[in-house]
Amino acid sequence: MNYSFLPEDFGISHLLAVIWLFGCWFSYSLLLSTFGRGSLNAQLAVVRRYWMSSTTRRISKPFDAVLLGNMMNSIAFFGSAQLIVLAGVLSTFTNVKVIHDTISDLDFFSDKSLELFALEIGLLALVLSMCFLSYTYALRKLIYTTVLIGALPDISEKCPTHDTMVEATTTVLSEAIRTLNFGIRGYYYTVATICMFISPYASLLATTIATIVLFYRQLMTPTARAIQNYVEAARELKR
Repeated sequence: MNYSFLPEDFGISHLLAVIWLFGCWFSYSLLLSTFGRGSLNAQLAVVRRYWMSSTTRRISKPFDAVLLGNMMNSIAFFGSAQLIVLAGVLSTFTNVKVIHDTISDLDFFSDKSLELFALEIGLLALVLSMCFLSYTYALRKLIYTTVLIGALPDISEKCPTHDTMVEATTTVLSEAIRTLNFGIRGYYYTVATICMFISPYASLLATTIATIVLFYRQLMTPTARAIQNYVEAARELKR
């Protein structure tokens, strides 16, 4: 493959590695729904519905505020750490030639042009940027959720739109967690992106391994089974 805007040593294997990486990352939830029981986040929608319904039955609300506060602090931490890492990666462009000359002497790095090396750094920066944007968007959705929870009517008020408001709040909260999980999942595929510096075949292998690990953790671990049992129990509750 030889396009004027691409490095001369950018081959079909590099293109396949990039497509495989983003294909696995973006289609992960769809594949999990097709070949499994769906992501744990999707299954936990029932539990979050029960949680939102429970908030309208509590006399005291600090419990819910503490839970949401912990979630927001965790996302803010991820976002701050991600921004520092992203800044470090982008700063390598100021000394990209020196770094390229240094790693070219390492046996386990394949020979590549300076242009291809810079392109791979750009790919790494892109993946990290997508993770960072996911964290910030998830934080915004959680802020929306706090407003919705704060306005939920108490069950004793017998509000005719109670169920609709609970469902809407649950949906926004679930979307916030889904966006957060997308960013966290990106960390796994960041490793595959780093492997691109070794070779595109190493990246293909790392992407495959990362996807298998994610599937295993979602379907076969004791944590996954415990959550599935909890969800089944929650489905029997009528709230």
